[in-house]
Amino acid sequence: MSSLPSVSSRPSVGALTVLVGAAALSFDEVVAVARHDASVRLDDAALDRVAASRRIVEGLAADPEPHYGISTGFGALATTFIAEDRRAQLQASLIRSHAAGSGTEVEREVVRALMLLRLSTLMTGRTGVRRETAETYAAILNAGITPVVREYGSLGCSGDLAPLAHCALVAMGEGEVRVSTGDAGQLMDAASALSAAGITPLRLREKEGLALINGTDGMLGMLVLALADLRSLLMTADVAAAMSVEALLGTEAVFAADLQALRPHPGQAASGANLRALLSGSPIVASHKGPECTRVQDAYSLRCAPQVHGAARDTVEHAASVASRELGSAIDNPVLTLDGRVESNGNFHGAPLGYVLDFLAIAVADVASMSERRTDRLLDQGRNQGLPPFLAHEVGVDSGLMIAQYTAAGIVSELKRLAVPASVDSIPSSAMQEDHVSMGWAAARKLRRAIDGLTRVLAVELMTASRALDLRAPLQPGAATGAVRSAIREVSAGPGPDRFLSPEIEAISALVREGRLTDAAASVTGKLH
Repeated sequence: MSSLPSVSSRPSVGALTVLVGAAALSFDEVVAVARHDASVRLDDAALDRVAASRRIVEGLAADPEPHYGISTGFGALATTFIAEDRRAQLQASLIRSHAAGSGTEVEREVVRALMLLRLSTLMTGRTGVRRETAETYAAILNAGITPVVREYGSLGCSGDLAPLAHCALVAMGEGEVRVSTGDAGQLMDAASALSAAGITPLRLREKEGLALINGTDGMLGMLVLALADLRSLLMTADVAAAMSVEALLGTEAVFAADLQALRPHPGQAASGANLRALLSGSPIVASHKGPECTRVQDAYSLRCAPQVHGAARDTVEHAASVASRELGSAIDNPVLTLDGRVESNGNFHGAPLGYVLDFLAIAVADVASMSERRTDRLLDQGRNQGLPPFLAHEVGVDSGLMIAQYTAAGIVSELKRLAVPASVDSIPSSAMQEDHVSMGWAAARKLRRAIDGLTRVLAVELMTASRALDLRAPLQPGAATGAVRSAIREVSAGPGPDRFLSPEIEAISALVREGRLTDAAASVTGKLH
């Protein structure tokens, strides 16, 4: 498998403080700060590099010749010279005008991720900001102050302009924030929140406005968080598939290592190994082996689980390789080179991220689609190998899990729509200066919704498969799948008359999201792949 940095949906042991500036941030460090409120500390040597690059900017600011981003306007106004006494106003105006987002508030973890990643770029010494600018961003993160960022505003080119501008506005003591350790924190004006935390608002100087908004940090932050979620969810998909194979009296023979090795994709190998471990020693699987079993092949949704889950895993690893490179990048325009030049460039374009974000949405939709087909098979009397229709308690009176499958099907239908790529939908802006944009932010936003959908589709399959395993009694599932069923039974009752199902689906979805079901399986199998 890939040697890329690991991505965990839960905090790393001891990850209480993340050092920013000494090296590229790891995936786990981004997740720790964004999702688990780890604090940040700025590397002293990196702060020295920041100060050195600032001296270069100040020298160019004193030059009577115009320099883009330092003594000129921006974008389509890049040739307009700005006098020295108007440059502070220029920087403030840039941030205020670009903080033009609209719509619902973006999740706290996303805002913290994009602020951390922008801070990481500032600490490379390639942006020309002052030391106190970087220190202010670190202080805002450590104080638990979260700028209010709106859903719409980024086209994914010239950076995630509007989202980053909302953060920069807060650093100036303007705009709105939430103060807490949760999404529903207290809404405050930025000036009051900074004052309460003892943070002095910034008065931006030359180059700093551009440096704070020219980055792919929003889409990159959402990609890193998505990778953490998907690595956990794809293990859960293997668990759900194993339970469905058992409940449908399927065979584990197709998951044999030598058969999987005939097609040596690493993701397929990992998924196949998980399925073998999960089904090992299952009394249900053993019960229908032998000459009396007349079924030749299981349906594709069972037999081909390693191929589909594995392809999704390989897509995740490809996306992780892109994210890893992006974490080591210094995205700004203009940028300061090591020999002291200030050069315009196009590194802010979000295409590398937009493509993989869209690719992941396709994989998510397909994994969810296969899961829903297994759920449907478990409920169909004609295909579920002797189980009651819809796994109902009293057939004809009870509907069983009929409508739970509708819920999964409705989500899968939406996931197919969300799989339509955003990155092919460029739209020109800024008087045709920005005539081709990535829409990477939009790709990231829809991926987040898709991941939530996959979580719920898997929850429905797990609820259905656990009930089907109960109905196979006195036959018992394997130790690993049995442990998962027991964990589900803590929040969802077994077979019985019809009851209010929505709370149970939500509770199982929470178990999936928290990784508790894969933990239950791994308590028997050892660490899953």
